[in-house]
Amino acid sequence: MSTQEQVQKLAMKAQRPLLEVQNLVKVYKTGKRALQEVNFIIDRPQVVAIIGSSGAGKSTFIRCINRLVEPTSGRILLNGEDIVSLDRKGLRAARRRVGMIFQEYNLVERLTVMQNVLSGRLGYVGLLNSIRYKFPPEDIRAAFELLDRVGLEGYENRRADALSGGQRQRVGIARALMQRPELLLLDEPTASLDPKTSRQIMRLVGELVNERKTPAIINIHDVALAKAHADRIIGFNDGRIVFDDVPANLTDEALARIYGDEDWNPPADDGEATRS
Repeated sequence: MSTQEQVQKLAMKAQRPLLEVQNLVKVYKTGKRALQEVNFIIDRPQVVAIIGSSGAGKSTFIRCINRLVEPTSGRILLNGEDIVSLDRKGLRAARRRVGMIFQEYNLVERLTVMQNVLSGRLGYVGLLNSIRYKFPPEDIRAAFELLDRVGLEGYENRRADALSGGQRQRVGIARALMQRPELLLLDEPTASLDPKTSRQIMRLVGELVNERKTPAIINIHDVALAKAHADRIIGFNDGRIVFDDVPANLTDEALARIYGDEDWNPPADDGEATRS
């Protein structure tokens, strides 16, 4: 490839969004339309919170992006590459570019913190080395740096099953970042955590997005947490995006569109409480 062709290729990559979802549809075998013509773009590093009622399509949307759930139709472009059209080998390579953090942590309980973090590099080392957990020195250094960054310095030899929920989630974040991903996906990362730990985890994610310039999409039930820590909020209702804006514009009217009037607006005061 000539120098001019390389420059043109880099220029084209710089112009296209990091993530572009086009007309995404997911229909389950039951006939349930979980996603209906969803369109979505991320063109800069930011924390995007996905909110909505249970069954609105939030988890399906997150999991379609890396094809843990197979879309029925539509396109999902990661730096211009359509993930939906990839074969198994291509999908394995694409998933290395997307870090996934789960509600249930998905750690190997009997392994140490360091082994769990290093598992984020399993897709980059050979089969024999991965079985032996043998990694290059630069990966070991990066793992120690990440453990320090997420507040787990000195925990590298602890077994995962000896950690608290917040500590496990920090291990999951460090493991995802070991992939050196272009995009982070978090599926209800605070659902099993207490309020204080939830705020700490959300604050940490926001700091890492800013530091590493890696966008994060977070499926979250806690509206207050989303408003406090997200740069952008997407509201789903019945498989459709009905809100896409900054947290400051998430008014009660917008929340009623997302959750439904009967689910959001408080009951009218009929004065019963003040009658003697």
